[in-house]
Amino acid sequence: MPRDIDPSLNRRRLRIELRKARENAGMTQRDAAKALEWSLSKLIRIEAGTVSLGVTDLRALLQLYEVADPQLVAELEDAARGSKGQSWWAQYSDVVSPQYALYLGYEGSADVIRMYNPVILPGLVQTADYATALLSAMTPETRLRQQVDLRLTRQERFFDGDDGPEIDIVLDEASVRREIGGASVMRRQLDHIQELAQHPRVTLRLLPFSAGAHYSVTTPFILLGFKDDDDLLYLEGPGGGLSSRDDLDLMASYQECFEEISAIAYEGDRMSELLATVRESLDNG
Repeated sequence: MPRDIDPSLNRRRLRIELRKARENAGMTQRDAAKALEWSLSKLIRIEAGTVSLGVTDLRALLQLYEVADPQLVAELEDAARGSKGQSWWAQYSDVVSPQYALYLGYEGSADVIRMYNPVILPGLVQTADYATALLSAMTPETRLRQQVDLRLTRQERFFDGDDGPEIDIVLDEASVRREIGGASVMRRQLDHIQELAQHPRVTLRLLPFSAGAHYSVTTPFILLGFKDDDDLLYLEGPGGGLSSRDDLDLMASYQECFEEISAIAYEGDRMSELLATVRESLDNG
């Protein structure tokens, strides 16, 4: 399905343009909040893209920042009207943490998504059977169906249709050899990976055991790239979440790690051959 304009994307457009306008006006967040007699926290939330913005408040900001371009004003007013309402994942709110909801908002507007998981297959490549088997080991039965549906809906939004980001995934040999759900589930899962590798916006690589240790050998991570904003890092796991844009050293470490493992990972025919070898071992097991 095409990626419709989610409220979180409109809030992101407002966040970028309003921060740029404030900085062009030579004002700090505290200056702007004081001039409008707003609380500082209100302005911070608007510029963080975590709340919707009414047209009246938008116009007050644009007037303060002396933004007068009719086309830009009209576009931002449309974005403000579209910043309200529920995001696509609202129906899964029982199983989406606040941190993950924030991530999904950014993911939906990314131009490039790069990811690596050293232990299991990333959610974007999982089949329904694999996801069910994996999540059943850690999710209450009452929430299992919702968790699986969330993953499948997320996949549909990226892979069904011509529009969407470039997706670059490095799989780990450990993840394709770990039998989640048994041999038959894994055979179908490996076939699915082979099919997904043919998608025009997807690049799949496979990091072999022989690669040895590297910076993220124990940590799954996702890098989101934007044409009009700084990259974002999402560290997966119980203690994970979006990193601060100000933590440049941490971001650089994971960017370098992704480049390093991508350079030594198998791709194309070599990846397909290793996947076929793993599948054959399942047939003979």
